[in-house]
This record gives sequence, C-alpha cells and structure tokens, in this order.
Amino acid sequence: MQTGTTLFSTPLLELNGHMVTLGETLLGALAALMLIAIWLGVSLARTSRRRATAEADAAERTAQAEARLAEILKAQSEMQGRMGAMAELFGARQAELNQSIGQRIDGMTQRLGSSITEQTRSTHENLSKLQERLAVIDTAQNNIQSLARDVVGLQAILSNKQTRGAFGQSRMETIIQDGLPMGAFRFQPTLTNGMRPDCTIAMPNGAPDLVIDAKFPLEAWNAMREAEAEGSGEQAAQNAQQRFRRDIEVHIRDISDKYLIAGETQDTAFLFVPSESIFAEIHERFEAIVHKAQRSRVVIVSPSLLMLSIQVIQALLKDARMREQAHLIQGEVIRLMEDVSRLDDRVRKLQAHFSMAQKDVDLILTSSDKLTRRGAKIEALEFAQLSEGTAAAPAPEQTTTDAGSRESPKFEPRSSTLKLRVVDEDD
Repeated sequence: MQTGTTLFSTPLLELNGHMVTLGETLLGALAALMLIAIWLGVSLARTSRRRATAEADAAERTAQAEARLAEILKAQSEMQGRMGAMAELFGARQAELNQSIGQRIDGMTQRLGSSITEQTRSTHENLSKLQERLAVIDTAQNNIQSLARDVVGLQAILSNKQTRGAFGQSRMETIIQDGLPMGAFRFQPTLTNGMRPDCTIAMPNGAPDLVIDAKFPLEAWNAMREAEAEGSGEQAAQNAQQRFRRDIEVHIRDISDKYLIAGETQDTAFLFVPSESIFAEIHERFEAIVHKAQRSRVVIVSPSLLMLSIQVIQALLKDARMREQAHLIQGEVIRLMEDVSRLDDRVRKLQAHFSMAQKDVDLILTSSDKLTRRGAKIEALEFAQLSEGTAAAPAPEQTTTDAGSRESPKFEPRSSTLKLRVVDEDD
C-alpha cells in the first residue's frame, strides 16, 4: 500500500515552482477523458436532432415536389392540346403557302422559258449575220493576198556595158512591164493636144499621169563617140559635142512643151537614157544640160533610176489598192462591231432577266427559311415570348354567357408554375 502511494507521489515535472506528481497527472487525464466523453454525447444528441429535422424537411419537400409535379403534368397535358390545335392551323397555312409558291414558280418558269427561247433565236440570227460578214472579210483578205503575190520585182537589171544596140523604147517597155501590173501604164497613148508620148503611168489617188519619153538622140551621141574614138581632131570632137548638146536641148524643150499638160499629166516628165554609162557621162561632161532639164521640169533617168521610180510607183499603187481593200474591211468590221454590240445588249437583257428571277427565288427561300425556323421553335416548345405576352395583357376573371345565367372562368396560363420549377432546380 505504501508502495502504491509512493508511486502516485512520484514527481514528474515542475510547473511554476509546483512539483507535479504522477497521481495528479493521472487525475488530470481522467478528468479530460470524462469531459471529452460528455462533449461527444452532447454532439451526438445534437446531430441526431438535426438529422431528424433534416429528414422531416426532406419529407415535406418531397411532398411539395410531388404536388407541384402533378400540377406540371396537368399543365403539360393542356399545353399538348393547344399544341395540337396550333399544329393543325400551321399545317393548313403551310399547304396554302406551298400552293401559292408553286403557282408563282410555274409562272416564273414559263416566262423564263419564253424569254430564253426568244433570246436564243435572236442570238442564232446574229451569229448567222456574223458568219456572212466574216465570209466577206475572208474574200477581201484573199484579194489582198493575191495583190501581194502580184508584186513583181525587177528581173532585168542592165549592166554597165558599152553596147549600142536595143536602145530606147524596147528597154523602157521591158522595165515598165516587169515592174508594173497591167492597166497601170499605157504605151503610145494620145493626149488631148494630139501628142503621143512613149509611155504614161497612171498615178494613184486620181493624180495626173506621169509621162516617160524614150526618144534619146542616139545619132548625135554615136557621132560624138565615133569622133572621139577615131581621133579626127579636136574641132570635129567639139562639133560633135555641140551637135549632141543642141539635139538633147531641143528634145528636152519638146518634152516640156508637148507632154507637160496641166491637169492631164504630171508637172514633171522622165527622159529615159538607155545606158548607165551614157547617163554617167552626161552628168559628168554635160552638167549644163542636166541643170537645163531640171529647170524645164524634165528628169533624166537611167535604167536603174527608172527601175527605182517604177518600184516607188508600184508601192504607191499597191498602197492605194490596199487602202481601198482596207476601207472595205473597215466597213465590214464596223458592221461586225454593230452586230456584236447588239448581241451584247441582248445578252445583258437576258442576264437582267436571270438576275430578277434569282432575286425572286432568294426571297422565296428566305420566306421558307423563316417558316422552317418558326416551325422548329413551335416543335421545341419555345413559348417564352407567348407566355410573357399573355401575362402582360389584362385577363378577365369571368365571362358572362349570352343567357346571363352563369359565369365560366377563362383559361389562365400557368406560367407561374413553370417559373417555380426553375426556382426548385436552382435550389
């Protein structure tokens, strides 16, 4: 016994100058356990009371929810009845709208068909006219190509030989016939004054003819060359030169007086020298004769210069003929552009018809989309706007019958119950 008391008196720690024994520590622990047990008992009792209260509240809420669910089911059945009536009404209106749209589409299709037929016929006629114009243009193009093929180059270029045969008319005619087409020149024509030049060339654009003379004073030239070659003396050579100078000056004056006719021939004529060497020697030794010929409006030409002049004249004639054909082609192209312009106008009108038809179809599709969306909203029971509009309007509580004997209440939408359901879901 003494041992147990001693054991409980065993000091454990010192707290603020007081020695705490083992017995005191065990008593404090026992007291703490008893306090914890009492607290647990009180907590369990409070928890039981709260659970019972919560179960009672839950039962009450369940009863209220069942009552509200019954009311909602009743409102839903009434709503389904209204939905059936509205579905029948919209079905009838949808059938009427479909019939009206079908009639409008049929009328529009008929109009478009007639318009397309007319435009097709007009287009076919325009294309036929275009083909005719193109055929005319092809013919004119073939004429131009034939004219280009008819261009003849110089084929007989004479060399600088000292030959004295075949001078004059034959050589000039050969050069002109090789360089110009038939009809562009005349040999030995008769002028209005009765004179007959060796050749006249028709100039383009209605200009007067060009006169060519080939009567070169060959006898005087041959006599001068023979006198110089034989060495018969300086006086004989001078006499021969004087004779040649006089003969050629007389011939130049005759050309100027006889062949230069105002309005009928050009104001300049050609004197053909049948050799390049004679032409060069005249320009070298008889420069005064050349100047006098120029003053008399007579141009001394050699075979090469005549050939060059013929080429220029031939180019001018070709250009004139090509201009005539170009005017024809230009006229045909203008008429072709007029036909194309008319075709463009008619195609634009047809495009406008198609645009108007497309606009009508777009409007019809827009109306159909609106009806489809409205039907989808009706099917999905989206009546929020309809319920709000009904609640905002004043609804009379009772209605008197025609007999006046009794009063029946009107239907009142149960929007409040629907709102209470939303509140319950939020809770």
